[in-house]
Amino acid sequence: MKIFDGQMIALLGAAFGFLMAGIGSSKGVGTAGQVGAGVLTEDPSKFVSVMVLEALPSTQAIYGFVIAFFIIGRIDPAMTIAEGLHLFAAALPIGIVGFISAIYQGKVASAGIQLIAKHSGSLVSAITLALMVEMFAILSLITSILMLG
Repeated sequence: MKIFDGQMIALLGAAFGFLMAGIGSSKGVGTAGQVGAGVLTEDPSKFVSVMVLEALPSTQAIYGFVIAFFIIGRIDPAMTIAEGLHLFAAALPIGIVGFISAIYQGKVASAGIQLIAKHSGSLVSAITLALMVEMFAILSLITSILMLG
């Protein structure tokens, strides 16, 4: 087996898509969690609202996992390098956009958590703002799915 045959390239694509989206989600959830912990030290009754906002950036990792799962399901030991590159390329949208959008969604969620700290009834507004960033992750997921054909 060659070092970089089609199967290996496709596996690298699956890993790239999930790892990048997962790293971004970890960063976004961590950022929101830090702000959330500060808010909860002042008012533990806001836990549910804080938790909802903190969890939002985790969806990009889920999207990356879905694409990795689809790619792995299409791997064939006899696939060509071109076929492997096609699957690798399909992981790029969710990997790159997922990484960036998760980080920014964590920042928006953090701002939303601060909003909740001052105005308890603002959960819907805070979620709506964070979901605006989510739209780009969803578009990248759809693009990756379409590229998989």
